[in-house]
Amino acid sequence: QVQLVESGGGLVQPGGSLRLSCAASGSIVTINDMGWYRQAPGKQRELVATITRAGRTTYSDSVKGRFTISRDNAKKTVYLQMNSLKSEDTAVYYCHADLTFYRNTAVRRADYWGQGTQVSVSS
Repeated sequence: QVQLVESGGGLVQPGGSLRLSCAASGSIVTINDMGWYRQAPGKQRELVATITRAGRTTYSDSVKGRFTISRDNAKKTVYLQMNSLKSEDTAVYYCHADLTFYRNTAVRRADYWGQGTQVSVSS
């Protein structure tokens, strides 16, 4: 069974930093794109950043220059370094992975999501 487990959320003051991690485990063959999304109360889930297996990154305009996404393919882990945090960054952050995995004797491809980790920015 494939799982994505996030860690690193918490409460931080405006201007502070946090680092999120998301580790994938299970019968994984290959992890393709990975990314972070967030959902604030009363709002739709939105893209924060993505990274390809080769390391190409994209960012939403709202976090560009403040957040950095990275990954360690050997550890099957994606990170999100968040600097200069603002109150509007407060949300539940979700990890996403497009991956292939073994199920019975076949290789399948699917999108997986983590359980979410709360990031709160407040003084």
